[in-house]
Amino acid sequence: MTDVASPSADIESLRSVLEGQLVGPQDVDYDEARKIWNGMLDRHPAAVARCASVSDVVAAVNFARRHGLPLAIRCGGHSTPGYSTCDAGLVIDLRPMNRVTVDPQARTATAQGGTLWGEFDAATQEHGLAVTGGRVSTTGVGGLALGSGSGWLERVYGVTCDSLISAEVVTAAGQVVTASADENPDLLWGLRGGGGNFGVVTEFEFRLHPVGPIVAGGLLAYPRAQATEVIRAYRDYMADAPDELGGGVALLTAPPEPFVPTEAQGQPAVAIVYCYAGDVERGMELAAPLRAIGTPTVDMIQPMPYVAVQSMLDGGMPRGIREYFKVDYLTELSDQAIDVIVQQGDGLPAPFGQLILGPMGGVLDRRDSSSMALELPRQPWLFFCLSLWMDPAEDEQNTAWARGYAQAMRPFGVDQAPPNFIALDEPSSRLRSSFGEEKYATLVELKRRWDPDNLFRLNQNIVV
Repeated sequence: MTDVASPSADIESLRSVLEGQLVGPQDVDYDEARKIWNGMLDRHPAAVARCASVSDVVAAVNFARRHGLPLAIRCGGHSTPGYSTCDAGLVIDLRPMNRVTVDPQARTATAQGGTLWGEFDAATQEHGLAVTGGRVSTTGVGGLALGSGSGWLERVYGVTCDSLISAEVVTAAGQVVTASADENPDLLWGLRGGGGNFGVVTEFEFRLHPVGPIVAGGLLAYPRAQATEVIRAYRDYMADAPDELGGGVALLTAPPEPFVPTEAQGQPAVAIVYCYAGDVERGMELAAPLRAIGTPTVDMIQPMPYVAVQSMLDGGMPRGIREYFKVDYLTELSDQAIDVIVQQGDGLPAPFGQLILGPMGGVLDRRDSSSMALELPRQPWLFFCLSLWMDPAEDEQNTAWARGYAQAMRPFGVDQAPPNFIALDEPSSRLRSSFGEEKYATLVELKRRWDPDNLFRLNQNIVV
């Protein structure tokens, strides 16, 4: 095991003041506690504080500040750049704090900072309500909500931070404050897309929307040879689709699942994900033109629980998988762009890798972004190039492929991504473009006010 640099402080003194658990290198569960989702990040914190209460978070923040320790905040641990861990510092693990409370009459829900989307969806779907959430159910609510929040419902209800109405925050000074329309509204504005730059959010309050519990959803899968036909048809179909219709089309490898014919398992495929957030019968009617495309090997579009749609992609993201991504918006999904996508997809080096095209539009084109830091471009498509693999020996091959894909797509993109989807090796200009120069200047002022010493720097950092 890699040696852990000893901090100047006696970090063991933190153990006695926590209601939760402090896990250090001497503890048997240290190796498990230090791991995050992306297996490429093998880091060794001085300790992991599994916080059980807001007072635990305050104690951990104060300890890190007093002793000059690197400080990482973790919910689901899905931060691909590795912001939810660190070497020789302190990790605040919020997972024990995962209570969700729903007010169905007010259509609001509060979720503690360690809540996962699967837990949040399970609670809100008891009342047929939801918020745009992560496409993998083990994603943390906090990281996704603070850094934008793309998901199947974004065309009808906006990105996740659109629905954030208040937050309880532990600041760099160790104070507990509320960010809402009535208290510290500037902080709420910054949290809506500005990431973890301003504090540790220990509780989120969201506005909920009617969804499910049964929706028309599922997927269609085709042999890769039909990719060009399928993507073009899906593009044309989505041009006039109602706001309630979300989903995407992806190049991937057909998984070894029972619903996939044996001869198609492990073979290159193209798949359409379908989710209609409205009347189920209407959703099934609207699916008919998609089901008439080509010759699918899998047709799973049917009335199904919304929570099942939310977990459809979980199997392709096992904990410990190695990940590197590139993301950009597209000015259009032209025939030429589709040709490049299909050609690049043929070079996918690992079976877990995915090229996803997400349709934008709907309310995303009509939203008033003045109430939040985030500034999403009004572009019709967003691509996710997800290079995913298991063998460390394949690191260079897979990262090179993703970079090559991004380069090939440059003529069709705008060189902008949501803050959650900016890789470590990308220039700072990409983060600034997520907000625009005027909003970025406001974020700098917020950073000076709430975290002048940049204690919270393991994030898409706002540089003062």
